[in-house]
Amino acid sequence: MDHVAIMKKSWGLTEKILSGQKKIESRWYVMKCRPWNKVAVEDTIYFKNSGEPVCMKAEVKNVLQFENLTPEKVKQILKKYGKDDGLEKEKLDEFFEMFKNKKYCILIFLKKVVSVRPFNVDKTGFGAMSAWLSVPNISKIKKRVYNIKG
Repeated sequence: MDHVAIMKKSWGLTEKILSGQKKIESRWYVMKCRPWNKVAVEDTIYFKNSGEPVCMKAEVKNVLQFENLTPEKVKQILKKYGKDDGLEKEKLDEFFEMFKNKKYCILIFLKKVVSVRPFNVDKTGFGAMSAWLSVPNISKIKKRVYNIKG
């Protein structure tokens, strides 16, 4: 399975993934949604900042899913995995405030991170606000990026 993870550009997470500072991609939800039970070991995740083309990919090394979260469990997850999720220690309280009422967390451990030739994706059918796309093969939604000089 192939996936596209759409990242909030202002958080600078794609750069942290590429540099190796961020080894885990986490998703926090109030209700179960993609990629819950959709992402598996050896899948490929393509990453893009919102409003930009896909710029890198990684393989899935491991997946952990947590449900029925409480603020205490959220705190434990952040303490244990926050550093590998690219979160600075001094910002953990800020992220705790953001995630303390979430009920579900997916931790996706990454390996073999590489840059790719930029391409866009067709999100038709996924919903305009989708932040995670799952497809059997990336070629189903891949659109070429043309650089027009002039």
